[in-house]
Amino acid sequence: MAAPSGRSGRHAWAALVPAALLCLAALLCLAEPGTAPGAAPSTAEFDVRPGGEVHSFSRSLGDYGCTFTYSAQGGTNEQWQMTVGVSEDNGLFSCSIWRPQGKSYLFFTQFKAEVKGAKIEHAMAYSQAAAGALNDIPLKQEEFGITETTVSHREGKFRFELSKLMIVAKTPRDEL
Repeated sequence: MAAPSGRSGRHAWAALVPAALLCLAALLCLAEPGTAPGAAPSTAEFDVRPGGEVHSFSRSLGDYGCTFTYSAQGGTNEQWQMTVGVSEDNGLFSCSIWRPQGKSYLFFTQFKAEVKGAKIEHAMAYSQAAAGALNDIPLKQEEFGITETTVSHREGKFRFELSKLMIVAKTPRDEL
């Protein structure tokens, strides 16, 4: 298949690359145990608790880790999941944080997901996660920021809705 060319082709590639990386993250996170050398993908459930206090949840896989820090208001505890995975060639680390029921009914006053041991290649935040007949609904780009190691809300721009975060990070490579 030839690469798209021209102005509209660049926009097509710009849209395809993030989508492909997110698909890869999903595959890394959902892969069967044993697909990565020495480190099977790991999923853990945790409660997202309202009350306005800052809480954190972390998972590690070998040399890599992911920490989700947040503060939320309203409602009651919600069951969320975090999955971390490493690609078969050990070149990518992924971290996905989401509410399996789709939409969160809590009001997030802040959030930050931080990776350890890798640099973020692509990340996306969603106000609604796909569940049943619901589709992923991404946050607007101005609502969150991405650095080499973090994805976090933007003060004054974030609209308090969060249901899913997906991160794909590149791991350091040892050159021969």
